[in-house]
This record gives sequence, structure tokens and C-alpha cells, in this order.
Amino acid sequence: MDSLLKHMVDMTGHRDHAMLDISVISAVQELAGAAQTRILAITTVSGQQYLRARANIVKGGAARLEDSQDGVLGDPVSALPELKRCLAEHQTSAEAIAADGMRVLWLPIWFADKATTCLEIRDDKAFSRETVYVIGGIVGVYRNFQNLLDYSERDSLTGLLNRKTFDDQLARMLQNSHERDPRLPGLPERRQHHAQEKQWLAVVDVDHFKAVNDKFGHLYGDEVLILIANLLQSSFRAQDRVFRFGGEEFVVLLRSTTLDNAWKIIERFRINVESHVFPQVGRVTVSVGFVSISAYESPVVTLGHADQALYYAKSNGRNRACHYDDLVAHGLLQTVASNDTAEFF
Repeated sequence: MDSLLKHMVDMTGHRDHAMLDISVISAVQELAGAAQTRILAITTVSGQQYLRARANIVKGGAARLEDSQDGVLGDPVSALPELKRCLAEHQTSAEAIAADGMRVLWLPIWFADKATTCLEIRDDKAFSRETVYVIGGIVGVYRNFQNLLDYSERDSLTGLLNRKTFDDQLARMLQNSHERDPRLPGLPERRQHHAQEKQWLAVVDVDHFKAVNDKFGHLYGDEVLILIANLLQSSFRAQDRVFRFGGEEFVVLLRSTTLDNAWKIIERFRINVESHVFPQVGRVTVSVGFVSISAYESPVVTLGHADQALYYAKSNGRNRACHYDDLVAHGLLQTVASNDTAEFF
């Protein structure tokens, strides 16, 4: 009982989704004594559901966040008939025996009639009724607290993180950048080699979105935004953070990757949107501007540079991604030292 209460206090003390994930799988792992416990994100793309690990703990190990480097959609729910039926019928749990003989217990985290998160527990023995009951209680606390965090942190239409949470997330990335590049004050800026990993900020804008609203109405416009949000979540990696900034504008914080990989990830998303068939509307495209994040530039300047790259993309054909530093290097944008903004030639 003391251990359970300690975990409940720990869970409800967090104000961050990632740490809440770590806390809940730690609690379940200890109380169930399972071989493995995971938090899985459930995403829907083109009517198909996929699972992607968000946090993981194995017996005898420490809980950790999962970094999905390749950014693939994940495992199809259709390959897990018990879980697929559980989600379709809005059940509270499902069990199966995996190909390796392990027992698997899934507990979807329901918010009304939607589940975007699932707790998965694996063990080599069957789960007792008492264990399932206790875990169900933990899941209930986790769900309620996730709901409280979502209410303050997420956009009500798309489910993405909202603009209020952006400052905190960017501050963390700036701190990471500072630790990776500990220059002394007063020294000139040291540009990292492209092969080194950096943090990145990308601004995404839906092309001709006003025309969609004008032609098809705001309900279809909202559906386009929801589908774009789904494609953002499935195209970017688990460790990246996606925000709706308002209207048809989105922002992505890409964690620790090279310039080449940033290009690949952003282009994958752009192509996924371009090839997606939007109901009634048909074809929709996006433009993207992105820039590396430096602890020695203010958030306003960093966001402004990404906006300038986005504006260039939209002014030069749309349905393209542009990197701020590349535009500057090729003379397409000019950095103005006096106000740290960029202007077109």
C-alpha cells in the first residue's frame, strides 16, 4: 500500500506528459512485476491505426522515453486482432498470447470515445484478477491527470500541443543546445558542421487554406486541419514535438538530428500531405520553413528566421520546404544585423 501511495503522489506531481508516462510505467512495472511495460501512442492515418512506443521499462531496468529515429508509422493495429477488436468496441482491456509465448495485456486510455494512448504489459505468466484491478485503478488516475494536462496544453480541435506550451518546450531545447555548445561569452558564433546533430524549429503552413474554407466551408476546413495534424504526428519522430500555432499554422521542434535527416523528415511529411486524398477537398499541400536552434539566439529571432524561410517557400511556388541558412548562403535572403531579421533581395 505504501508503494502504491508513493507512486500516486509521484504521478500527480508532474506537469509534463513525458514524465507522467515515465511515472505510470514505473508504477505498473513495480506493482505487476511484469517483464515489460510500455506506453504506446495510437495514431490514425488514412483510416488505419498504428502503434508507436512512447515510453518503455523492462524488469530490472529503468524507465525511459523511446526515441523513434526513423519516424515510421509504427506497428499496424490490424496485426493485433485482440487489440483491434478492443478499440473498435471501446473495451477497457484486451489480452493475447504473443508469438514468443509472452502474455500481453493492453489497456487503452479512453477520453470519451477516443483512445490515442495505450498501456501494454508483457509477462511470461497470466495476469491475476487482482493485478488487473490494481492496474486499472492506476490507469484511471493516469487518464484523469492526462486529461487535466491536455486541457491546459493541447489544442481542442487537433489534439496537438498548443502555443502556450511552446515556450516551455523551446526553453528545454535551448538548454540542451547550450549544453552541447558551451561557448564562452564574447566569442564569435561557432557554426557546427552539418554532420553534427542539432535541434531544429520548423514552421508549417497549409497552402491556400482560405480557399478551402471559402469553397468547401469551415467544417471541411477543420477536417483538413485534423488530418494535417494526424500526418504531422505520423511523419515526425516520437521525440519531436508538434504544436498548432493557430489557424492553419503549425510548428515542429525536431530534437537532435543532422541537417540531412531534418531535410528527410520534413520532406517525408510534405510528400505525405501532397499524396494524401482529403475527403471532398482532394489535394492539399503545405509549405515549410526551418532553421537550427541555437542557445545564443533568442526564441523570437529563431522563430523569425523560420518564418522568413516559410515566407520564401510560399512566395516561390509553395508545396516546398526551405532551410533558412541555405537561403542566406545562396543570397536569397539577407541577414540584417541591426534587427536580426532577414529581408529579400
